[in-house]
Amino acid sequence: MSTTIGILTVSDRASSGAYEDRGGPAVQAWLTAALASDWSPIAIIVPDEREQIEGALRQMCDLDSCSLVLTTGGTGPAARDVTPEATEHVCDRMLPGFGECMRAASLEIVPTAILSRQVAGTRGEALIINLPGNPSAVADCLNAVFPAVPYCIDLIGGPRLETHASMCDSFRPRHAR
Repeated sequence: MSTTIGILTVSDRASSGAYEDRGGPAVQAWLTAALASDWSPIAIIVPDEREQIEGALRQMCDLDSCSLVLTTGGTGPAARDVTPEATEHVCDRMLPGFGECMRAASLEIVPTAILSRQVAGTRGEALIINLPGNPSAVADCLNAVFPAVPYCIDLIGGPRLETHASMCDSFRPRHAR
């Protein structure tokens, strides 16, 4: 059985066609390399509008049955960067460790990572994680947090995800293996 994963790009320019979306394809390429499980993507591009971000997150989690939704873009300090607020509004529970870990990993690479406001949380049986819009930062952040993602999805009742250990060695406690 294939797992459905949502990839939500948040960008005014990409949603209008003025700019080629590079964040969403970077997320999909990373997942393709890391996941051993069968999966299929649902990709959506929306502008930096809170209501549209919230609507896309609800659609992916509630209607499209995504067990994981990865957003890219809209996590900085600019006035139009509202992805974290939209994510917090649709989540049942917040998981602050994801944002903390992504910022710590990114700070090893670039000092402006301190400006990032990524969050993560759950909505029903789905895990939502905000990623930066920069394609190289997408990989840096996924490398930092993804080892915990499969077990988190197990805990919230989602399908079992397996990774290629050479790309991402996911962790599950002995009792959960």
